[in-house]
Amino acid sequence: MELFVDKVRITVCGGRGGDGAVAFHREKYVASGGPDGGDGGHGGSVILHVNDNLSTLLDFRYKRKYAAQAGAGGQGRNMSGKRGENLIIQVPRGTVVRDAETNQIIVDMSTGEDHVIAKGGRGGWGNNHFATPTRQVPRFAKAGLPGQERDIVLELKLLADVGLVGFPNVGKSTLLSVTSNARPKIANYHFTTLFPNLGVIYVDEGVSFVMADIPGIIEGAAEGAGLGHDFLRHIDRCRLLVHVVDVSGSEGRDPVEDFDAICAELSNYSVDLSNRPMIVAANKCDLLMPESDNLERLRKHVEEAGCQLYEISAGTTQGTKNLMRVVAEKLRTLPPVTVYEPEYVEVIEEAGTPEELQIEHLGSTWVITGKWLERLILNINFDDYESRNYFDQQLRKCGLFKRLEDMGIQDGDVVDIYDIEFEYQR
Repeated sequence: MELFVDKVRITVCGGRGGDGAVAFHREKYVASGGPDGGDGGHGGSVILHVNDNLSTLLDFRYKRKYAAQAGAGGQGRNMSGKRGENLIIQVPRGTVVRDAETNQIIVDMSTGEDHVIAKGGRGGWGNNHFATPTRQVPRFAKAGLPGQERDIVLELKLLADVGLVGFPNVGKSTLLSVTSNARPKIANYHFTTLFPNLGVIYVDEGVSFVMADIPGIIEGAAEGAGLGHDFLRHIDRCRLLVHVVDVSGSEGRDPVEDFDAICAELSNYSVDLSNRPMIVAANKCDLLMPESDNLERLRKHVEEAGCQLYEISAGTTQGTKNLMRVVAEKLRTLPPVTVYEPEYVEVIEEAGTPEELQIEHLGSTWVITGKWLERLILNINFDDYESRNYFDQQLRKCGLFKRLEDMGIQDGDVVDIYDIEFEYQR
């Protein structure tokens, strides 16, 4: 049996930027060619793309981490590294993307526009950027920056105009099959429908709509009972609900009680959903016993609740065409399918300033942290003497040494900078 997966959590990572190159121009008859190390290529980004041929998130069931390609390192002769390839992740239309930590909506993949969900890191500068009149032979370059990494939740909410709701085995799948091009599996037992089915209903030339058959809801569904809770989210977007009720009493159920029970579940799940426009389809009228008052009792109860009731028999198609015409007319007066607005506000990390560096004194050890310093370290090759000198100059220039001396640092004390330790000497 095909699995229907409609909610997954994955990790996406942009590619790391390539490192800048340390190189010097070497050519016959050309003296002192100077530095010509090229820049590293930018890392690839992770991009979400709508694929209308997908109907579930099944592809994400077993693979949970997606990383774009890293950028290539720079080369001599001022040759930049190749940019990392973007990673395209295909999702079904109607997928809502949330931030895993805050549960806020990042983007609703309903419009068909691509969305960059994890940006690649910038490539590092080659050593040609660091040449100055006083430093003509820079032997260091910038390292590439890491790409953005984040955990996200993909949640599929079907894009349907109409949602069929009701208890299991009331005839929702049959109604969808006789009015549309959908062919759901139908059998006479509960929970026949294990995942939503979509069908396009053509009422007239130029008049059509999408209808979804949602798995049967049982009492307690809003609290997680049965299958209903998992799939109630798929009618969040529906502009109109068609509530299918079995009036035949063939299974010993009371249609009025069934109607109230489903309405209660919709209300428990979402107040907004309980206020959604609704049409009631009294199904299996052909099986109604002559002495039964089920239909009249239901009609009176439904009209008191402010809904219209239509008699149908999905099995014999009696009244189904008229019902679809009524639905199409009703849809003309309703607003379009909901597209969720982003709630998540992305915080762009600032590079920081030297003034924001934090100094912590622990005995004879001084621990220094700060975004500015963290980025500076990425650009330093500590195996190279000239690169270390450049690091020392930057710390002296930003006033860090003076701050340490004012705080009482002594010769021989240990300075810890992101697990790299130095012995302090004036």
